[in-house]
Amino acid sequence: MTPGKRTYLLKLGELTLKRGNKHVFEKILVRNLSAMLKGSAAQTITHDGRFFIRCTGEVSQRVEDTLNHLPGITGWAKVCEVEKSVNAVIEACVKEAQLCVEGGSRSFKLETRRTDKSFPLRSYELNCMAGNAICEALPDFRVDVHKPDAIIRVEIRERAYIYGAEKKGLRGLPVGTAGRGLLLLSGGIDSPVAGFLMALRGMSLAAVYFHSYPYTSDDAKQKVIDLAALLRSYTLGLKLCVISFTAVQQRIKEYAPEEWSTVLLRMAMMECASSVAHYHKCKCLITGESLGQVASQTIENLTCSESRAQLPVFRPLIGFDKEAITKKAVEIGSFPISIRPYDDCCALFSPAHPVLRGNTSTAAQLYSELELDEILHDALQTREYY
Repeated sequence: MTPGKRTYLLKLGELTLKRGNKHVFEKILVRNLSAMLKGSAAQTITHDGRFFIRCTGEVSQRVEDTLNHLPGITGWAKVCEVEKSVNAVIEACVKEAQLCVEGGSRSFKLETRRTDKSFPLRSYELNCMAGNAICEALPDFRVDVHKPDAIIRVEIRERAYIYGAEKKGLRGLPVGTAGRGLLLLSGGIDSPVAGFLMALRGMSLAAVYFHSYPYTSDDAKQKVIDLAALLRSYTLGLKLCVISFTAVQQRIKEYAPEEWSTVLLRMAMMECASSVAHYHKCKCLITGESLGQVASQTIENLTCSESRAQLPVFRPLIGFDKEAITKKAVEIGSFPISIRPYDDCCALFSPAHPVLRGNTSTAAQLYSELELDEILHDALQTREYY
């Protein structure tokens, strides 16, 4: 391979199960990669079910960051790409073994996949010859076929590809293969994780945040903007709609029973979010709700809040506990942002003794008495975008 050049191999996983429409998913994956690597001069190449990226060393870090944020691949590896000759392949295997030793490995095994049957050695024969060459060059690097520290993989295709360390991908489906959803994004831990999980199922996202200035500060809004920016790195772009909900909360506080305030607020958010979703051609609403986590998330109260939604409501965290959600937030990088000490409007207006099992008929009656139509209309007219 030309000095200064890098080649990366991508592994697809779930996409290989799509059969007849597999090419559609692969086309969208290539489109996503091209968008994320725009301006880098990196090339995406497909060949016999394998995806490769070729780039210069100067942009290799950007390529690796992209692959770590790309839904739709199960793994990736930096490969050594050489001509299909026995000597070139064995030499590349020895070099890869040296890198493994430098990384702390003490044992290895070889795995060869010979797609091109015209190659003069069979897989087992190549494993033996390359293994012997590695042991001669690195006497302390021993063979262990059961529990090796490192696996050196060889793929004989249109060229030969040799690689050791393989990085895990995000898995899932390419963003854009499963429609578009509107995420109700708060400044908490849960909703960014919910959006991330839907992106892994191929859904592109828009987001809406309900701001209640001066009860919630501009720092709270900035926290949500930063969370949206982080999600953008996984979703190839994300438009955030910020809606002032101060007048809505004041109306609820003045005219509704205190214990119902959170449920009624959630109902108003669902109605308003439905309007935003229709405007942006979203097919569903997405929330970070988890069954029983707080009072507003009992099955009865979830039913009440969902009654004002005009689209399906997806709750990818519904069966997660807080520990599992927090672990995922740490993994995707949203946790440090979410724990900034700025409360959202729901937390600030939470009643001391909320209703736990709201009745939908009662909720509908109380909501109707608030006469929110004009207030919600005005809120939508003053929305801001980031």
